[in-house]
Amino acid sequence: MQPQKQAEEAIVSSFNQTDHHDDREEEEGPDHQSAFSLTSFLWHGGSVYDAWFSCASNQVAQVLLTLPYSFSQLGMLSGIIFQIFYGILGSWTAYLISILYVEYRSRKEKENVSFKNHVIQWFEVLDGLLGPYWKAVGLAFNCTFLLFGSVIQLIGCASNIYYINDNLDKRTWTYIFGACCATTVFIPSFHNYRIWSFLGLGMTTYTAWYMTIAAIVHGQVEGVTHSGPNKMVLYFTGATNILYTFGGHAVTVEIMHAMWKPQKFKYVYLFATLYVFTLTLPSATAVYWAFGDQLLTHSNAFALLPRNKWRDAGVTLMLIHQFITFGFACTPLYFVWEKVIGMHDTKSICLRALARLPVVIPIWFLAIIFPFFGPINSAVGSLLVSFTVYIIPALAHMLTFRSATARQVMLQSSLIREQGTLSLVSWNIQFYFYGNPWKLKVTSNATGWFFPPQVLLMVGI
Repeated sequence: MQPQKQAEEAIVSSFNQTDHHDDREEEEGPDHQSAFSLTSFLWHGGSVYDAWFSCASNQVAQVLLTLPYSFSQLGMLSGIIFQIFYGILGSWTAYLISILYVEYRSRKEKENVSFKNHVIQWFEVLDGLLGPYWKAVGLAFNCTFLLFGSVIQLIGCASNIYYINDNLDKRTWTYIFGACCATTVFIPSFHNYRIWSFLGLGMTTYTAWYMTIAAIVHGQVEGVTHSGPNKMVLYFTGATNILYTFGGHAVTVEIMHAMWKPQKFKYVYLFATLYVFTLTLPSATAVYWAFGDQLLTHSNAFALLPRNKWRDAGVTLMLIHQFITFGFACTPLYFVWEKVIGMHDTKSICLRALARLPVVIPIWFLAIIFPFFGPINSAVGSLLVSFTVYIIPALAHMLTFRSATARQVMLQSSLIREQGTLSLVSWNIQFYFYGNPWKLKVTSNATGWFFPPQVLLMVGI
């Protein structure tokens, strides 16, 4: 019992050191200046509210416009069920990621490692807790997911602008928006997305409720039919698009690290998801109710909604929001590249921006040569998001706390931090029955979009 007690005291002490460290960071945050600074207020974010805006704004972007299309493939009931299921399960794995981040950071700070000029990323958490092989897996899946996520945003920009200005072809618009989005190289980190996250969420909120109201006011088209689901491949293709909706975990660790008190992130993603439900469920349901099977040949909801100033406003706001989402997806890639070339701790914004350009150029190139985001969306959603959002975080949590001692230490330190309140940190995706783990899985048939045969549902004690 003595070694276990020493381990508990070590980790509890480490967490306390982390708390004190974060207190100092909060004091040195945007309020460290004696006088109020508008620049700091708009530019430097690190509160729980900033994290919530970042998570909610990042979760729903171009996919908001394609969810009615997914409903036409899935049917109304399945579309609603899949949204709720993937949203809640995604919130759970985001919670597991937050536990792993705090565990990793507490261990490193116990070793007197400073993160003053270093942004912790998911692959580093996996490396520190599970070793180099897990680092390679996390790095490969996250970077690939973020790469194609950025490509999708550029393609979506060209697709949306075409509905209000078709004087140029979509590939030309991709050239233009690629140049615009390249300016994100000047945004240093997620600390500096405060105003952008706030505005981005306002933009998606307007667009979602415009879609809902416009569809209801328009009413059902003559002879509307709702035949979905009628093909297995279409059914799972629609499911993968919804899966992609709640796949913002690739930037979860970076958003946590931008907080002054990362320990408070635990339920942020869940509350962000609950808000996103108020945007995605009404809009997708209303548009599918109004247009039915016509959506099977119109993947973008703007194509069917009547053209007027309200729709054009929604298109414009979504274009701006996609610029923000592009920055969210690219910033972790910027960090990885900076670390590779040894520029991560450089304080000059201009030098870092110049160093980041090699990341933007390949993304720009891919968006130009592949000007269709439907198949990319499905492939990214089924393969990359499945592993990045559900499988890897859940497995990493199980392996990190696979021993009884590790779980007990985690529970003890959690109880102290929660001041006696039982924390959900003791729950994991395993059921332990007399020491034997029972894994609960949800299985499905593989489809042409590489939908994985196992979608994890990991619940546990």
